[in-house]
Order: sequence, then structure tokens, then C-alpha cells
Amino acid sequence: MSIERDEELLKFATPRQAEILVAYWKHGTQKKTAAALGIAYQTVGGAILGVKRRAAKHGHSPDHDLTHQVPDGYKIKGVSTLYREGQEAPVLQWVKTNEDHERQMEILREMVAGLSGEIVPVKPLPGPDIKSDELLAVYPVGDHHLGMYAWKEESGGNYTMEIAERLLASAFSSLTTSLPKTGQALLVFLGDLFHYDSLEPVTPTAKNQLDSDGRYALMIRTGIRLVRNSIAAVMARHQTVHVIIQAGNHDPSSALFLAECLAALFENEPRISIDTSPRQFHYHEHGRNLVGVCHGHETKKLDALPLIMARDMPEAWGRTSHRFWMTGHVHQDRVVDVQGVRCESFRVLPPTDAWADGKGYRGTREMKALLLHQDHGEVQRVSVNPGMFAPKK
Repeated sequence: MSIERDEELLKFATPRQAEILVAYWKHGTQKKTAAALGIAYQTVGGAILGVKRRAAKHGHSPDHDLTHQVPDGYKIKGVSTLYREGQEAPVLQWVKTNEDHERQMEILREMVAGLSGEIVPVKPLPGPDIKSDELLAVYPVGDHHLGMYAWKEESGGNYTMEIAERLLASAFSSLTTSLPKTGQALLVFLGDLFHYDSLEPVTPTAKNQLDSDGRYALMIRTGIRLVRNSIAAVMARHQTVHVIIQAGNHDPSSALFLAECLAALFENEPRISIDTSPRQFHYHEHGRNLVGVCHGHETKKLDALPLIMARDMPEAWGRTSHRFWMTGHVHQDRVVDVQGVRCESFRVLPPTDAWADGKGYRGTREMKALLLHQDHGEVQRVSVNPGMFAPKK
């Protein structure tokens, strides 16, 4: 195997492959390179072949007239080249690309590793002086769609990452002070905290194009800050806080690594517990209360949820008499009582985007907080809406 010196290939090489490639260009043959580096002859050939394959997959193979590189996170799906008789250079070339899911997951893993490596666990802080654990404050956050863009003239309301962050902070400031201080709190993000889940602003499954504000990395950074501030607001009023980051149909991957990052951040804080389970259904028990959480895109019928709870949590089901399901996804207030189990989907704070507005979807924007008594179930409920936080004219 021979390969001409091509510095562009180094962009597609691992550090070890780059070392082998540079040595090969210096020594001229696989045999001499292997001897100089003290490695097997086959290792040199394998490294060179691996780099060439990866480069070609991303649009760089001058020997085959491929000179149009595709962005990181994408790969060549197919190439059609038109040659004219008597000419070596191509006349026209069509390059078809597709998402490189393996590389996108690699980028996500690198981002998670980078975030986790930079995370310094917070030091434990004293909480409010509360004598009783009878009450549980519950803060369900409906689909917040951080990263979505909406323009008021087009969809009825403005929405950017800055607005999303400010809106949720205002809601927590109002709701946490509307409920009494309690020994325990449950903070639930009901899914679709993030508007999209990859480097491209599309839905993960159908690949529908989405109106987005900013870049993916900025959305992740803002989301981490937004959730940290939400946790801090709840910690100021409650002694212990259990956090569930539910994955939605818009953010199935991002929600998982956000939960892992939070677990690393709060690993030394006994007042905080983070649910890192990758399952679609999560549960929390408080006295005679059992709370189930899911996004709602997989199990669309609310009346199907009680049987799932009974099957998943048979012992907790037997211990409790007040049972609740909290879901998101539909952005509307829906409640179904099935054999004493309250199954509820929650409204959201964001406005509709242009697509939803064009489809005729309308809804009241709202966020609620609930108070559960360990013996008597729900005893209080408060709500806020974005109009409460709009600047006065």
C-alpha cells in the first residue's frame, strides 16, 4: 500500500494514526515505518487504510475526484460524477450526504465527557429548618422546548433561549414562595426540555425541520444552567429535593446525559438525589402517595397508565392509596381518573411555534406546583402564567 503525502488526511486521523501517517511519509514504506516505530507491519497498513476510509466517507479522496468535504456529524451517502470523453477532470459532481449517527454519538459522548470532566461537585449547603416531613412539594415542568424559536407575528408569541431561561426562573421564583416550606420536594422535568437532540435542528425520528434559536452546544450549556438554577430555587425552600429529568420525543439522548451531569455535580450533596434511570417510566413514593412520571409520547392514552404503575411497582402500589401520573407531550391540561388514579398531562410555558400555530394548535400557557400530604394526598395547588412576568407598559 502506498499513499501520497496529503496533509488533509490528518484531519481524519486519531492521534496514533496521525503519528503513523507522518512517520510513513518520512520513511516511505510500511516496512521502514514499522521498524522505526517498533510496531507490526500490518499495523501501519491498517492505520493508513482506516484514515483513507474515514476521509472518503467525509468527502476527501482526491484519487477518486472526491474533494468536497462534508461537515462533522455527516457522511457521504452517494456520489454521482459526470466525465467528458477525453477529459480527466470531472465536469459535474453530485454529492449526497446523510447523518453519520456513529460520529454524532461520538460527538455527544465527547461533550458529556468534557462536561463531566469539568464538573466540580458542589459543596453541601444547609437547608431551611423544617421539623416535619409530612408534606411533599411537587414542581412539574411541562415541555419547555429550550432552543425553539418563535416570532410573535407568526405564531402569537416570542420565544428564544433567553426568554425561555428568564421565563422559567420567574415561574420558580413565584411558585416556590407560594407553597409552604417543606421537608421534601419533587422536581420533575416532564420531557422535551430541549427542542432538538442533535447537531441539526430536526426531530429525532421523523427528521422534521424545526425553527431553532442558537447552536446545539449553546442550548446544552443554557439547559444545564437553567436546571441548576431551578434546583437552587427549590433547595432554598425545601430540605431535600428529588429530581427527575424525563426524556421526551424531542430530546431522548440529551435528557439522559443531562441527568448524568447533574448526578456528578451533586454527588456530595445529601440534600439532592438525581434519578438517572434510562427507563421511560419513573416513580417516587411519599407516605401513602405514589407518583408516576412519563413523557406521554409512547403511551398516549392516559387510562393505560394505572395498570403500568401497578405492574411496575406492585409493592409500592400496595403501600399507597393516593396515586398520580404526571405527563407532558400534548401541551394541554388533561385529567383522567381511572380507579382512583389521577392521570394528568400538564400545560407548558412556551408559546406555539410556527408549525404548531399553522396546524391550529392552541393552548393556555401555564405552570403548576402541587402539595401532597403523606396521608391525605393532594392538599394544595398553585399556578402561574407568562402574563404575570411580562413588563408592565
